[in-house]
Amino acid sequence: MTTKDVKTQSLHEVNSYLRAGVNGTPLTLNNASHLHGLAAGLKHGEVVIEGDAGDYLGVLNAGATIRVTRDSGNYLADNMTAGTVIIQGNVGYGAAQYCYGGTVLIHGNAGDFTGTMNKGAVIIVNGDVGDEVGTYMLKGDLIVIGNAGENFANYLIRGSIYLGGEYRSLGHNTRLVPMSEEDVAKLQGYFEHYGIQADAAHFKKIVAASEKPFYH
Repeated sequence: MTTKDVKTQSLHEVNSYLRAGVNGTPLTLNNASHLHGLAAGLKHGEVVIEGDAGDYLGVLNAGATIRVTRDSGNYLADNMTAGTVIIQGNVGYGAAQYCYGGTVLIHGNAGDFTGTMNKGAVIIVNGDVGDEVGTYMLKGDLIVIGNAGENFANYLIRGSIYLGGEYRSLGHNTRLVPMSEEDVAKLQGYFEHYGIQADAAHFKKIVAASEKPFYH
């Protein structure tokens, strides 16, 4: 693993370094919290950020594995299509919005509008989430281990949302359905793979009441 201190470097310099890679080995960055848009559009490789990361980390990720040892800012993994993003701490507003694929795993809490218009990614929050989480979700899985705020899954269109804790309120076009054996097995597979301590059998499943909520 190659380690680089980027405290005095610009976003352009660091992203060019990440795109070039170093013999295919994982790249570790120190002091990167001032860089907003770090690791944007990477198609391969592994990046480890020691400490905190800034806003827009991993936007347009197209296949890379990105890990952060502490917290990350707003708009994490926006428009990601493939790859994996793992945050050991908390994230800010709008994490994993408009994602088409890949996996986003947040081991702490996530802010408002997490998973907005998810279009196929697996999004796992191993903590609590804020308000309007899962809004306009179209496809994929959103799994919250802890509690959710107001208007959870608001105007859900398709996809599956799972909640281990409680919500303050559900949004429009939502309904609770029983967990199937397939749901439990799927969640348990995620939990075992990512080392999450949770009982899949006790989760709530939320789906869309109608796939056309804006038409009557």
